[in-house]
Amino acid sequence: MPSLAISDLKEKKEEKMMKKKIALETPESDKKTKKIKEPKVREEEDDSAVKKSKKKRKASELQMEEEERSETSSELVEPVDPKEKKKKKKKAKVEEEGDGDGDGDEGKSEDPNAISRFRISEALREKLKSKGIEALFPIQAMTFDMILDGTDLVGRARTGQGKTLAFVLPILESLTNGPGKSSRTSGYGRAPSVLVLLPTRELAKQVFEDFEVYGEAVGLTSCCLYGGAPYHTQEMKLKRGVDIVVGTPGRVKDHIERGNIHLGSLTFRVLDEADEMLRMGFVDDVELILGKVADASKVQTVLFSATLPDWVKGIASRFLKPSKKTVDLVGNEKMKASTNVRHIVLPCSKSARSQLIPDIIRCYSSGGRTIIFTETKDSASELAGLLPGSRALHGDIQQAQREVTLNGFRSGKFMTLVATNVAARGLDINDVQLIIQCEPPRDVEAYIHRSGRTGRAGNTGVAVMLYDPKRSSVSKIERESGVKFEHISAPQPVDIAKSAGVEAAKIITQVSDRTLLRSFWKLLAYQHKICSPKHLPRLQVTLR
Repeated sequence: MPSLAISDLKEKKEEKMMKKKIALETPESDKKTKKIKEPKVREEEDDSAVKKSKKKRKASELQMEEEERSETSSELVEPVDPKEKKKKKKKAKVEEEGDGDGDGDEGKSEDPNAISRFRISEALREKLKSKGIEALFPIQAMTFDMILDGTDLVGRARTGQGKTLAFVLPILESLTNGPGKSSRTSGYGRAPSVLVLLPTRELAKQVFEDFEVYGEAVGLTSCCLYGGAPYHTQEMKLKRGVDIVVGTPGRVKDHIERGNIHLGSLTFRVLDEADEMLRMGFVDDVELILGKVADASKVQTVLFSATLPDWVKGIASRFLKPSKKTVDLVGNEKMKASTNVRHIVLPCSKSARSQLIPDIIRCYSSGGRTIIFTETKDSASELAGLLPGSRALHGDIQQAQREVTLNGFRSGKFMTLVATNVAARGLDINDVQLIIQCEPPRDVEAYIHRSGRTGRAGNTGVAVMLYDPKRSSVSKIERESGVKFEHISAPQPVDIAKSAGVEAAKIITQVSDRTLLRSFWKLLAYQHKICSPKHLPRLQVTLR
């Protein structure tokens, strides 16, 4: 009886094992059956798939044996659902892809000074983009919200850093979409909402052009008042009514005294290049104009200056609100001259200037525009007469002729401008590659502003200062401006030839391949004495 019981138990176990094997093999057989039913049968099975299935079978058999040995042999381990595995893998993959996308967004982060980040209307954005402006300069970005929100401001920045648009853009936005809109008057004969004072006619015209270009996009009108132009034309514009008046202190004062300008509706007043107004003797005129505003608490005042002498600080404390803010991109750092400019000094006597300057232009202008500064009007006229293709610009020249001269220089009709200090401040002329100062200026600020006519808006340039070792020294300018001068000698023929070669190479690289090929064939045709195009195939055969 015991032997029969043991044999029965073994048979039951074997039967149970067979059932489990059949249950495990059933999915494989089903799969094979499905494959047979498919119209296109693969002729070769993947070896790796077969090996995997065999391993699975062995693992299953071992697991069943262990279960039989244990007390809970009748219970099977709960299998892991393959769909759950797929879901987990898919989720992990999505998370990895999401992390990758985040990194990509960081790599393509927007410029923090992009115009889209500021409260600039669509009309002004389009106008800026048409001028190639996609982002604001640091001084513009730092002051935009302050001015737009109505804060009085003192702004200090190096020359060529975009101070003009720093006040033009937020003022236009305020008058059309901001706090200044409610107080702006309209209609024929309206009084101006904005008054901008600048030290020179050229600067006034330049700022006026910016207000005119961008103001047109938002429906605001401007006029420019400066000496040397007829009063009648300016009076008629003021009588019709304008939103913005830009001008020099002397002419603006004259119009106020004649009753042509009323400041009762003024919302903004701007002093640009305030330190230069001090140097040019406009102290009384500026203070008179600022004092004509009856209620200063209703007017927002913005002051920009490259330097802050005592008079400028006094103006800021007297005419700006106590809550004013200061933005200083210069600070107490020693270097005040443009860092994008190569500063060179060269010993030269007064009599040798006219012979030396053409060589300096050939070596350092890189084919761009050159501005030469002289200390006197007579020196400017004399030097311009000695240099081929140059023009003079100074205070004795009639205003109409000065405008023609500046337009010709900007458009490239001539590439060398000989000027006194009248053109030294604020003029933004593209592609001025070289500045030549015929002698050291009287003060360090003059050197900084003159050399700042090149290397503007992120470009590079060269500033050469001539000096007579017997009469002047450059050590004071070098020490106080913080620049490190390169001391060089007069250009030699080999230097001039090298510069000419570099310039010629630039010109050649700009010539199209088609033009070069045409020239090449003409040269070969000339050498083979073949002038007719019908002989070119013959020439090609010959070259082979």
